[in-house]
Amino acid sequence: MSEEIKKHESCHMKEQCLKYDTCPMVLVQDLLSGKWKILILWYLSYNTLRFSDIKRRLPNITQKMLTQQLRSLEEDGLIFRTVYNIIPPKVEYGLTETGKKTIPILNMMHSFGSEYLNENNINITE
Repeated sequence: MSEEIKKHESCHMKEQCLKYDTCPMVLVQDLLSGKWKILILWYLSYNTLRFSDIKRRLPNITQKMLTQQLRSLEEDGLIFRTVYNIIPPKVEYGLTETGKKTIPILNMMHSFGSEYLNENNINITE
């Protein structure tokens, strides 16, 4: 068996994946993995935000971790960073066109979460 076939053997869509060196699902997992990346993308999906705005929405994240997650998302082309040359410095983050393609995925994840909470009567306030 060739190495290419072995790489995708466990994927149920292996026939479609054979033309890629990396399984598309592995790629998506790499792009979105990280404790905070999905939430950062979620908050940026409806607005461009400053660093402090993102930090405020994620109170349990450290400044170092937020910086790392933002850099990773920027390196992967999912978000952009705009630095304004003013004092004090102002930096804004937003979704790139590629990043905007995650919005339907994020919306589906939100819907799944809502359904799960409702079906299991978890955290429902009346």
